[in-house]
Parts: sequence; structure tokens; C-alpha cells
Amino acid sequence: MENVVIIGSGCAGWTSALYTARANLAPLLFTGAQPGGLLTTTSIVENYPGFPEGVDGFELMQRMQKQAERFGTKIRYERVTKVDFSSRPFKLWLDDELVETKTVIIAAGASHKHLGLENEHLLEKKGVTYCATCDGAWPMFRNQPLVVVGGGDSACEEATYLTRFGSKVYLVHRRDALRASKIMADRALSNPKIQPVWDSVVEDIFDVKQDKVTGVKLKNLKTGQTSTLDCAGVFVAIGHKPNTDIFEGQIELADDGYIVCQKGTYTSVTGVFGAGDCVDRTYRQAITAAGMGCAAAIDAERYLASL
Repeated sequence: MENVVIIGSGCAGWTSALYTARANLAPLLFTGAQPGGLLTTTSIVENYPGFPEGVDGFELMQRMQKQAERFGTKIRYERVTKVDFSSRPFKLWLDDELVETKTVIIAAGASHKHLGLENEHLLEKKGVTYCATCDGAWPMFRNQPLVVVGGGDSACEEATYLTRFGSKVYLVHRRDALRASKIMADRALSNPKIQPVWDSVVEDIFDVKQDKVTGVKLKNLKTGQTSTLDCAGVFVAIGHKPNTDIFEGQIELADDGYIVCQKGTYTSVTGVFGAGDCVDRTYRQAITAAGMGCAAAIDAERYLASL
């Protein structure tokens, strides 16, 4: 019987592991399919406190893991495939193996929605990225034309942020009007450095042979015409999908799949806590995920003490 099981190994997962381990709760952490979470797909993280020169995302996750291990966190490089929170102890399965625990911290994170293009995958970290706040200041993007794909608040925010670095920002959207909130849309469209490209989708990204982004192929959905657009970076901002499928029917989830927390990090099931990008659709930063992981650990520790 475990005291605490942590599902996920991003900033929220490792921080909750650190805090519960230091509380002598001997947490068991399952890394999931992507150990280290989304931050491992980012090369240099320049906005995490304590690293004035920046830090590689993979290295940051390794440091967090070592810190959690130092205090006794048990780690398994496996994925939880099924849960049952209907009775105590809580039950989790790794395929056929059953694990029982008194508390669960869900820090499963979220995944960027992708365009689904082959070259998108091949050029990831080489000009294709999913976070302007994380990567927009890279030297490769400075004073260069950039493309943002999307039409919601995130896309408008990314495009506006990138005007600090790029020479011009093309906002490519499949419709003829943004679906962002009025204030975000107005802010983006009134910026002289942002040029909307309406009714269009990205069909391809160049150039794998040069091992960097040099442009995109666009298709106008109304006319069917294709065109090319030179750029040094493609920022995909078409949304996130929280990794919460296995919790459906077990805890309360919002319509978009994000975990609903009642008080602090408490979910709708007492003893099950949520933290990080599977809860937070607003900030989605490494530092906020770490803070939520800390809060979930403290909530879990206090809950266990009350039993």
C-alpha cells in the first residue's frame, strides 16, 4: 500500500515528489509515456528562476528528478493505464499490475495539438515550436519573419509576444475572423507588425534538407490556391489537450478535459489532487506547474495527517 502515487513527471510531478518525499511519505512516481513532460521538447529555458544563463529543458527535468530521488522518491518508467477512485484505497493499473494507494496526485500534463505534418515533426526544435514564451527569444528568430498558426486567444497572445523579436509575424487562421476574445483579437490586429492570413492552412513546412525552417506552404480554403511564405519559425498555437482520458468518469473534468479542482488542488474525489498543465489552461508555465505541484503535495500531506 502506497501513501502517495504521483502520475506524471513534469515540473508539477517532480515538485510534488520532492515535497512528499521530504515529508517521509515515500512517494511512488510513474513517469508516463514522456518522462519529463513537455519541457523536455524545449531546448533552452530562459524564464525559470535561478538559471540566469538559461537551462536546457531536459537538464532541468533531470535536476528536478535527482532532487526528488535524493529524498527517497520511488520512480517507475511506466504509464498508468486505468484507475478506480470509487473506493479506498485507490486502485491504479499498469496494464495487468495493480497498485493501491491512500492518495493520488495527478500531474499528467497536457499535450500540444499538432498540425499533423511530417515535416512539422522533423523540424521540431529547429524552427517549429509550440511555445512563444519559451522559445520566442531564440537568436534564430530575431529580426526574422515568423508564422503563428491559430486563431484563438493563445495564438493572438503568441503573435503579439513575438512582435518583440521577429521582423514580421504572419497569423495564419483557417477562418476569415479570429475566434479569440475581442480584446485579444483587437490587440493582435491593431499591431502593425502582425499580418493576418485568412482562410488558410499550413500544408507543409520547409526545409528539412537545410535542417531548419525556411518557409511554409499555404492553402487558401476558399479558393484552393496554394502559395509559399518565407519565415524562420513556425509557432503552432492551435490549443492543448490535457492528458486526462483515463480519469474520465472517475473525477470531475471540464468539457475540454481539464481537471476541475474544488479547493486548492483537491479534485471532486477527496484524496485525489490535481496539479500542473492538466489543471491549468491559463498560464501553462514551468514555474506555475512547479508551484501547483508544491501545493498538491502539501494538500496530500495534510489530508494523510487528518486520517
